[in-house]
Amino acid sequence: MTTFDDTLTNTRLNSLHNKEEEQLVRALAPQYGFQYVNLHETPIDPDALKLLNEVDARRDGIAIFARGNKDLSIAIKNPKTPEINSFLEKITALGLSPIFFLASQGSIELAWSRYHDMKKSVLQKQGVLDVDPETIKRFAAEIQTTSDVSEKVFALQNENGVARISQTIGVIFGGALSLNASDVHIEPEAAIVRVRYRLDGVLAEICSLQKETAAHIVSRLKLLSGLKLNVRKEAQDGRFTFTVGTRQVEVRSSVIPGSYGESMVMRLLDPDSSSFKLENLGLNAKLHDTVVAELHRPNGAIITTGPTGSGKTTALYSFLLSIHTPEIKIITLEDPVEYKLPGIVQTQVTETYTFEEGLRSILRQDPDVILIGEIRDREVAETAIHAALTGHLVFSTLHTNSAAAAFARLIDLGVDSRMIGSACNLILGQRLVRILCPHCKKERDITTEEQKLIQGILKTPLAIHTIFDAVGCDACGGSGYHGRIGVFEAIRVDDALEEAILMDTRESAIQEAAKSQGIPTMQEDGIFKVLAGVTTLDEVSRVLDLYNNISE
Repeated sequence: MTTFDDTLTNTRLNSLHNKEEEQLVRALAPQYGFQYVNLHETPIDPDALKLLNEVDARRDGIAIFARGNKDLSIAIKNPKTPEINSFLEKITALGLSPIFFLASQGSIELAWSRYHDMKKSVLQKQGVLDVDPETIKRFAAEIQTTSDVSEKVFALQNENGVARISQTIGVIFGGALSLNASDVHIEPEAAIVRVRYRLDGVLAEICSLQKETAAHIVSRLKLLSGLKLNVRKEAQDGRFTFTVGTRQVEVRSSVIPGSYGESMVMRLLDPDSSSFKLENLGLNAKLHDTVVAELHRPNGAIITTGPTGSGKTTALYSFLLSIHTPEIKIITLEDPVEYKLPGIVQTQVTETYTFEEGLRSILRQDPDVILIGEIRDREVAETAIHAALTGHLVFSTLHTNSAAAAFARLIDLGVDSRMIGSACNLILGQRLVRILCPHCKKERDITTEEQKLIQGILKTPLAIHTIFDAVGCDACGGSGYHGRIGVFEAIRVDDALEEAILMDTRESAIQEAAKSQGIPTMQEDGIFKVLAGVTTLDEVSRVLDLYNNISE
């Protein structure tokens, strides 16, 4: 008798059912006044999940999948149940702010299945779903330099037991917080695994780990991030949070397969929105006044340009918070949401919730201000420009090398050049440079060559004859720098610019048309910061071409 294996057929039917369910919930979410979330595509933060026990979560039909400072992101399958109201009363009484997302039954059950991993980890007493804040805090207080991290990690590698892994993770995170690292890289090589920090935008090698120790650390961090332990041949992304003192740190994790094992990078994000202030960006006086004026316009587009890691998101968040009031509705569409901003509706793109679909949905939510993480293709560009023309203030980014290049890029993406002038208010270009350490920077006379270079950029006789060099001390970890600041340029779209866009979008033509605006170029802004003792000429030269278009 012949038997048939219907496993594949059932799998396909289940897949189709799940897809139809997600499409239905996505369509219903706006009707109920909720955002939609698919937890199969959105990282589930174990720290947030365990804020509510499994019994109560299943009874109420909810799952807490992310947490900000006081915000809880909560997936619900039925917003009409009385349990939701009861739960809402409890968390608001604790001073927490819920953000509800409509989710499918499959999404909710996926979150509930994570409780099993948490129970298993507790029974095994591995501590894999926790980092010890006190350990991190202690190491952060003890670590002053990168050498301190290396010494402590080396000492721990001779210890035995589970505590060795916990302590090593504590050193790595404690050192990252103490030294203000933005990223932690764990990179396997043939014989060892090296750990690097990104300090003020520059990677620095910190220490090396034994292969076995690193494997345990990565496994623990994967589970902490809500990633699958048995998947080692695919890229995975996740996130988790931990609190040290009054500081809550959000960690965004990325794991990719490599020749010698999995490589992991963790970005450390400080959700404290108080850091997003216009005065902290480093805008020069002329540009600051221009930006403030454009932010008070009711519609139009403000676009920032620059490579990855040039501070575009920070600038846009600062713009958002500077205009945020209870009277206006702000919605963002990001990939991913990096920082939670209070009072602002933030949405995240997924494989099924794309920039194109998300932007169309956002426009149906009656926003006053829209932030689009990046203008990537024709449909997003055209929809963003249309939104800017129809009464919305739109913020977004473009990957171009300069502000002047943004106009040609928009046309390349298919935007009608006749619409750009009417839709765009301001285009900014930016980079980040390291700030000189105030404890060890050293003043010296400008050389003849440097004087010629600076005068060529500023096109004026030099009144200042000294600049500063980076030296290095214990306070800055020997680098000579501490922190970063932006160097900017901007082009405001006025009548002359609008005419230039229609006639000639070459960078030189756009720059010539913008000269009368009197906004310093990025090179000029960088030189002003050198002369003010904020940074060094070498540092500005590292991120900018100072020899381009210099008068002889």
